Amino acid sequence: MTDNRFFPSREPLSLGEIARRVGASLASGTNEGATLDGVAPLDAAGPRDLSFLDNPKYAGAFERTRAGACIVHPRFAERAPEGVALLISEQPYRAYALAAQLFYPEEVTGGDTFGERGLVHPAATVHPTAKLGQGVTVEPGAVIGAGAEVGRETVIGANASVAKGCTIGKNCFIGPNTTISHAHIGDRVILHPGVRIGQDGFGFAMGLPRHEKVPQLGRVIVQDDVEIGANSTVDRGAGPDTVIGEGTKIDNLVQIGHNAEIGRHCIVVAQTGVSGSAKLGDFVVLAAQVGVAGHLTINSGAQIAARGAVVHDVPPGQQYGGVPARPIAEWRREVVETRKLGRRKKQTGGSDE
Repeated sequence: MTDNRFFPSREPLSLGEIARRVGASLASGTNEGATLDGVAPLDAAGPRDLSFLDNPKYAGAFERTRAGACIVHPRFAERAPEGVALLISEQPYRAYALAAQLFYPEEVTGGDTFGERGLVHPAATVHPTAKLGQGVTVEPGAVIGAGAEVGRETVIGANASVAKGCTIGKNCFIGPNTTISHAHIGDRVILHPGVRIGQDGFGFAMGLPRHEKVPQLGRVIVQDDVEIGANSTVDRGAGPDTVIGEGTKIDNLVQIGHNAEIGRHCIVVAQTGVSGSAKLGDFVVLAAQVGVAGHLTINSGAQIAARGAVVHDVPPGQQYGGVPARPIAEWRREVVETRKLGRRKKQTGGSDE
């Protein structure tokens, strides 16, 4: 449930204002001046809450909900219980996301974690040559190095480290225990707790008599509106920069290798690894536990199914899956045929004949 100690809501919003801001239309006869206090799931919502229905699986919960209002697709409108105001949208989940942002704006940009916004805490360490913009928050134990720059209204969480020379844009959230070095961070970036940005890439000249370390002389460039999940790592480049494109969303426990280039608005899901010098185009999706070999290209719009192992370039707009990853229809046919073969062997006592 939504706990006001963690998620304080803003002032109540009218149905008319919500509908206008999320691009929905109010059902006929709806009182657009009626107000709501927040959002909640269908089965937990009360008369002062806004909920939504997007998945037909939850149509029954919609018919029983006590929510004050609900965002629904037109095809479900007739199933609404009496007394529930309707906001009609062709994309209910997207509209709900926008509505939740209205009620809880700090959950979009990242709020402070200590409870004192806009202050540099006495237990933080800020180098005299560092530059902090107006309204920057620096929580206890955080360290900001020489020549670093932090844009206005950005939050540097407790025990975070921003190394010398790094720059961070405005309205960012740098979570507790995050470390940033050799990096330039854009505006409205969210780095969740424990993210590591800019450490050495894994580069060695291997051989006898020993493996020689190759100095990693590039940077990490994180463009605007990127979000990186807890305990994910982005290595700095060996010479070229490692780049995370605008609007890309990276889940928890993801590894991005040196020199990798991630395009704009990509989705990279948990426990995925992208090897050094790999390139992703725009709007690429890597599902959970995908592995991407180095020095290849996954072109724009491609999608890789969970646990896929990408060892060759992927054409634009294609869906791949399996180990090694191949066109998803081909992979599915092979899975089906393998199951059939297994059943035949079982029926014949293990013989191939």
